[in-house]
Amino acid sequence: MDIKEYKCPNCNGVVKFDSGTQKMKCPYCDAEFEIGALDQYQKEMATPDDVIKVSDGDTIKVTGDGVVKISVKGVTSDNKAAAAWNEEDLGDLSTGSCPSCGAELIGDKNTIATVCPCCGNTQILPKRVQGLLKPEYVIPFQLEKKAATDALKKFYQNKKLLPNFFKEENRINEIKSLYVPFWLYDARAKARVNYKATKVRTYSDSNYSYTKTDYYSVIREGGLGFEKIPVDGSEKMDDAYMDAIEPFNYSGLKGFETSYLSGYLAEKYDIGADAGKERALKRLKNSVESEFAKSATGYSTVVKERSSINVEDGKMSYALFPVWVLNTKYQNTVYQFIMNGQTGLLAGKLPIDKGKVTRYRLMFMFGIGAVLTAIIQLLRIVM
Repeated sequence: MDIKEYKCPNCNGVVKFDSGTQKMKCPYCDAEFEIGALDQYQKEMATPDDVIKVSDGDTIKVTGDGVVKISVKGVTSDNKAAAAWNEEDLGDLSTGSCPSCGAELIGDKNTIATVCPCCGNTQILPKRVQGLLKPEYVIPFQLEKKAATDALKKFYQNKKLLPNFFKEENRINEIKSLYVPFWLYDARAKARVNYKATKVRTYSDSNYSYTKTDYYSVIREGGLGFEKIPVDGSEKMDDAYMDAIEPFNYSGLKGFETSYLSGYLAEKYDIGADAGKERALKRLKNSVESEFAKSATGYSTVVKERSSINVEDGKMSYALFPVWVLNTKYQNTVYQFIMNGQTGLLAGKLPIDKGKVTRYRLMFMFGIGAVLTAIIQLLRIVM
């Protein structure tokens, strides 16, 4: 299987995308490169493959990127990988090895980019971002690991019923940065929504109080255009969490380059475009009804009776968005938190310390009892 690394022209270290500078940066010599510059450099430095015949059936092949491949009686190895890739290009990664250090790589059939657990170098599988699998857009990471841990601390701040260990950073047992696949849907909707509304007025005279209710049929009709409605394309990611960390700022949307993946994990979609379109349409219709309802003002009550929404098919595009995933465990239950890697918005569910609940309940009951006792004693003194 083809694996891609970005090598520094100065020191040959593996170059990663730096979210602070929005450039490619070598962690060894601190050299910086514009996005796409290393791709162009590798193309310029590449030369036609040179094949040296050693003996009958045995060859040494030097490729344009400097990889030395030795073929002996049909068995091929190279100096960049400790084990050959035997799976198909879209197969599982469980048998793959890191080209830098030979360690086993961790991934599956959806993995686009993974980080070697031993040397920390990012390995990108370019054939999983080609053709129909190539994203059109990417929003690069803007926030790094410290921002994710700080956001979690802020998230559980002033939560009095939270177990104490959540306030200890070393209890976070996994933090990973991940590019999540998204479908972006463009469409235009024409809608008609009918509401039943009322206006209630009260007045009185010297003898009686009156309530007058007027009933209205309210109709709203019109069209709305939508661009890039986001729907995550990963089965692994909780849709409720992904919706909760929106919106992503589309001013940061870039044309896709594999350079942005260097230093991060990334996955291709496993929810197809058709399934993504269904979710997008539901979100679109909910948005239309919500916007129309905002215009039905000036009434005491407004109740939707029926709605008709017709959607003109639009364009569906494919993108990768940045997400930080933080996991921690409490009483054998894993709690996951998701942070928008561009805006810092975080979503998740927190556990409750049952012991604290009991203590606060007893304190509340004791406080109420003390107040009632004081009131009774005061009344006795007055009487």
